[in-house]
Amino acid sequence: MDGKTSPTAYSEDEGLGGEAGGKGARRARVSGIDRALQVIDHLYETGSPAGVYAIAKAVKAPLSTVYVIVDDLVEKNMLTRQADGSIWLGARLYHYGLAYARSLDFMSIATHEMHDLCRQAGETVQVCGRDGDYMLVLAMADGPSHFQVASRVGTRVPLNWTASGRLLVGHLAEEERIELFKRCARSSPTGRAEIDPGTLSESAGKAFEARLSIQAGESDYAVACIASPICDRDGQCVATISIVLPEQKAFSDENHYTAHVRSSAERIEKLMGWRNR
Repeated sequence: MDGKTSPTAYSEDEGLGGEAGGKGARRARVSGIDRALQVIDHLYETGSPAGVYAIAKAVKAPLSTVYVIVDDLVEKNMLTRQADGSIWLGARLYHYGLAYARSLDFMSIATHEMHDLCRQAGETVQVCGRDGDYMLVLAMADGPSHFQVASRVGTRVPLNWTASGRLLVGHLAEEERIELFKRCARSSPTGRAEIDPGTLSESAGKAFEARLSIQAGESDYAVACIASPICDRDGQCVATISIVLPEQKAFSDENHYTAHVRSSAERIEKLMGWRNR
């Protein structure tokens, strides 16, 4: 936030800040920043615009406080106000995200490999990571065909719906995987996603060990995903690279696609210095 921001203007701690000097100001400033982050985090996590009243209710903050925060952030282009009055993330956040992404060697290397794999396979390719109990699409290269993939960059879906989701937790201990799936496994729109924690834990472990996970029709009808894990030097899956294609096509030449996706994951690990062989 720039010099126009006045965190104390929307702090709820002003009544507690009777102390002179910096201690009270610091407490108010932290409160204001925390509230602003709660608003931004809520919009990010829900993935859609919301009204100020709904935001205030969700973050459990006074409506008057949230109105001031939102107006301040809209003025600074951190948030944007839609035609219907609802609030959404602003362009300034996008620019921050781009700057951060440019600083990451991993995303640069993975994105380059993603586009190479897209050309080789002739299909849509995604790089995905984990965001808590969800799989998050980090980057995507559209294939040349007219096949449409519903999940775009920024899409978050439960870990048990996708091939990548299972790989992202495959390195965890079995007990940890089971507890995680007990908490986050959900039924998918197609009704085909596995939801039993024990079964999910077993399949996640086997897929990680094989460096390959395949799912078809679990999250989207007639859509298949063939994924391979990208592991750091400690052997933890930090991301996946996957080919997304029509279900029927995936199984007509499965070996062709699995070989390509495994090789791409290995190349990323080698370029990052995570794989010595």
